[in-house]
Amino acid sequence: MIGKISKTSTEALEGLLQDGMTLMVGGFGLCGVPQNLCVALRDSGVRDLTCISNNAGVDGAGLGLLLETRQVTKMVASYVGENKLFESQYLDGILDVELTPQGTLAERIRAGGAGVGAFFTPTGYGTPLTEGKETRQFNGRWQVLETALHADVSLVKAWKADEEGNLVYRMTARNFNPPMAEAGRVTVAEVEEIVPAGTLDPHTIHTPGVYVDRIVIGENQEKVIERRKVRTPQLETVE
Repeated sequence: MIGKISKTSTEALEGLLQDGMTLMVGGFGLCGVPQNLCVALRDSGVRDLTCISNNAGVDGAGLGLLLETRQVTKMVASYVGENKLFESQYLDGILDVELTPQGTLAERIRAGGAGVGAFFTPTGYGTPLTEGKETRQFNGRWQVLETALHADVSLVKAWKADEEGNLVYRMTARNFNPPMAEAGRVTVAEVEEIVPAGTLDPHTIHTPGVYVDRIVIGENQEKVIERRKVRTPQLETVE
């Protein structure tokens, strides 16, 4: 490792992992998922993980890899999505799942990075998702107390980084990665390109390097999609 730059995803996680830890894993659907770090995480053999992520990817990709090996015992997420294994493990009682409304999840993560211990929100009031939580009424509207989320390690995916760890994300990848980068005690960023310090326009930087401890260029840059639709061309006939 030179400075913050690791040569491989395995090296980027070296010395950071232990059984029973809490991880934040970036991504929104299949966008902005640190796929190569997830592979290295699986290969490390670490177990009994609590993972905080918008969703658990899909079967055979991202966090889905760790569900296959049953290295994850609890998921804090807002969306089950297309992952049938996630669904089956939850219904079979193998996986503990804390479902959280998507906006609330994002705000709980942001609060963790900002040092806010808890906050009130009207989202979810009166539903099973908020049973047992403190409620108060503000200006005639009932609200639920939600606590901040933190992680021992945050794994995020960015488009570009400079040598100091400043990150730039592309499009949908900005949905959960930036707040997760700030809410981890240690943050590891998988990127597509690393440029010299001073190259990035400061106005385009989404996550300042002060939040990022390690960066690595992902070994496999495959862009995966959830569904591919192919339409058979219809030939017109002329009578």
